[in-house]
Amino acid sequence: MRKRMSIVLVASLVNGLVAIGISAAASKDKVSAPTLPFGLDQDAYTVPADNPMTAEKIELGRLLFFDKRLSRNNTIACATCHMPALAFTDGQPVSMGIHRQQGTRSAPASINRAFSKAQFWDGRAATLEDQSIGPFVNPIEHGFVDYNEMLAKLNTIEGYKKLFKQVFGTEITIKEVGKAIASFQRTILSGNSPGDRYDFGVDEMAVSDSAKRGIVLFREKARCARCHSGFNFTDEKFHNIGIGWDTDRPDIGRYVVTKDPDDMGAFKTPTLREISRTAPYMHDGRFGTLEEVVEFYNKAGIKNPFQDNLIIPLELTAQEKKDLVAFLRSLNGEGWQQIAAPTEFPQ
Repeated sequence: MRKRMSIVLVASLVNGLVAIGISAAASKDKVSAPTLPFGLDQDAYTVPADNPMTAEKIELGRLLFFDKRLSRNNTIACATCHMPALAFTDGQPVSMGIHRQQGTRSAPASINRAFSKAQFWDGRAATLEDQSIGPFVNPIEHGFVDYNEMLAKLNTIEGYKKLFKQVFGTEITIKEVGKAIASFQRTILSGNSPGDRYDFGVDEMAVSDSAKRGIVLFREKARCARCHSGFNFTDEKFHNIGIGWDTDRPDIGRYVVTKDPDDMGAFKTPTLREISRTAPYMHDGRFGTLEEVVEFYNKAGIKNPFQDNLIIPLELTAQEKKDLVAFLRSLNGEGWQQIAAPTEFPQ
C-alpha cells in the first residue's frame, strides 16, 4: 500500500508539472519566473525572496488549490470559486461557501495575481501568500475555526506530510501552505491577446475595426485607462465608483482595512484581461454583461459623498459603446488554459 501511494504521488507530480508547462527534469531547480505570455512585463513579475518558486512547490500548491479536504466538511476548495473552465472565477454574482452559505462579494479572477501586491477587493491581504490562506478560516468560505484545526486535518493525510517534507523540509505549517498555493497562483497567467498583438504592432488584423476604434476610446474619451492602466489594465489602486450606494447598506470596502475616509466605499481596480470570460462584474456581481458595465460608467456611476472624482459622464454614442466592448473582448488571451485539476490527491 505504501509503495502504491508513492507511485501515485510521483505520477501526480509529473502530470501536474506538464499541466503548468514546467519540465519535470527541472523540478528541483528554482524558477525565478515562468516564461510569460506576450504583452506581460517580465520585470513586474513578483516573486518574494523568502518564497522562491520551484516546480515541486508549484505542484504542491496546485494539489492544495483543488483539494476539497481543505474545508471543514470536504465540500469547498479554492477552485470552487476559482474554476479553470471559467478563467478562474465562478460565474456567480457572489460566491458560495461551506453549507451553501453566500458571501457578499464576487470572486475576483485569479488571473495575473503575480503582478499584484495587495489582494482581495479591499486589499486586506498584503501578499499573495496571505491571500492564499485567508479563506480557510472564514466561516462562510472554508469554515475552519482556526488554522490549528485546519493543520490538524492536513496532518492526518500522510501524502501531504511527505510532500511538505520534500518541498520545504518541514512539517506542515500554515505559512508553508500559503507559500505553496501562492506559488501555484503565480502560474495563472493571461497575455498574448488579440489586443496585445494589435497594440504592439505585431498583427494589424488581430482585432476588428470596431475594436481598433475602441482602444482609442478606452484611452481617451471613455477615460478607462485612468484606472485600467498599464500592461495588466489596472492601476492596482482603490476607487469608489458608487457600487452599493443605491442600497440601504453599502459595502464600505477599503475603509474597513485602512480607516481612511478617502477609502470609504473604495474597491480595487481589477485587471481587464479575460474580462469577457469572467462575468458577472463589480464586487457585488450586479452586472451580467459588458454592455451594462459600459452604460454604468457612461452615466458616471452612482453618486455618493465619497465617489472618486475621476468618474464623470462620458456621453458615448451607441456606436462608441459597441466599439469599447469590442476592444474589451479582444483582451481574452492565453497562458492559463493548460491548468487542470489533479486526477488524484495525496492520501
